[in-house]
Amino acid sequence: MKAAKFHGEGRITIEEFPEPVPAADEVTVRVTACALCGSDFRPWKLGWPTISGHEIAGVIEQPGHERHGERVVAYIPVFCGTCEDCRAGNTHLCSGEETRKLIGWQRDGGYAQRLAAPERCLLALPDDISDKLAPLLLDTIGTTAHGIRMARRVVPSGRALVLGAGPIGLGAIIALELMGYGPIDVIDPVDYRAEVAESFGARRTTPEAAAKGRYPIVVEATGKDAARQVALEAVGSNGAICQIGESAAWAITETRTIRLKDFFLIRSFYFPIGDYAENLALLRAGKAKYERLVDGTCDLEGLSDLFQSFSRGEKLKPALVPA
Repeated sequence: MKAAKFHGEGRITIEEFPEPVPAADEVTVRVTACALCGSDFRPWKLGWPTISGHEIAGVIEQPGHERHGERVVAYIPVFCGTCEDCRAGNTHLCSGEETRKLIGWQRDGGYAQRLAAPERCLLALPDDISDKLAPLLLDTIGTTAHGIRMARRVVPSGRALVLGAGPIGLGAIIALELMGYGPIDVIDPVDYRAEVAESFGARRTTPEAAAKGRYPIVVEATGKDAARQVALEAVGSNGAICQIGESAAWAITETRTIRLKDFFLIRSFYFPIGDYAENLALLRAGKAKYERLVDGTCDLEGLSDLFQSFSRGEKLKPALVPA
């Protein structure tokens, strides 16, 4: 089969790989769409030993299996189902040493024609959700909405600030509105992204103005130190910061404004598998806006060019659609 090889320094080649061989509890999935993600810039820049791509929709191709032909999305944590976290419903936090690997990171992912995946990680995709939109159920909706649901335990409503209008930030704007928060302010230096956020009803603001905003809820969706600094300054007393953006390290200055208030800092890593029905409901409720995020597609041969465009901020949430 054909799949993408990430060599590092922004170089991708399409090569022949062995066909995936599913283990006893696994099936083969033909990839129908795999969304590009900002976290994939890590393998894009550094190179990666496995096939990347972790926002995957596909069809089970396992003749003789009861789920053969079923449309699915891939839940990427390969959870054990038996540890304390899994039994509590926190499948994304599985502590099983042998099973806690991520599809598209430690296991081959979706920038390929096919992959093998544990059957328990394949979530049935309803007929009313297109292949192109299906990957949004994972990071863009799943991770973001999970963080907001955690924040809702302490901040059930109120004004919101979103830092970053990439796919996670824009997904946060949609989810915040659907969950009853507002008005929503947004900061992003890229005009294209900020203008889409404004078309979704958000109000563009500046870091200086936001730092004085005292927002009940702040969603940090960039992973950048500058945005995290603003989040800590901008959150109000007893408010909540929902940190979704990934970063290799922190470099924050604790100012007097930060020091002299109580607030909650919430980190969202992916989502419990039990959230899937709620994520489907969000996608259906905000379908028109979510459709605007998928603003480019390509086949495997076009993946390198699409990554270049994505890296320049010219695309929001493009997707690989293998031939």
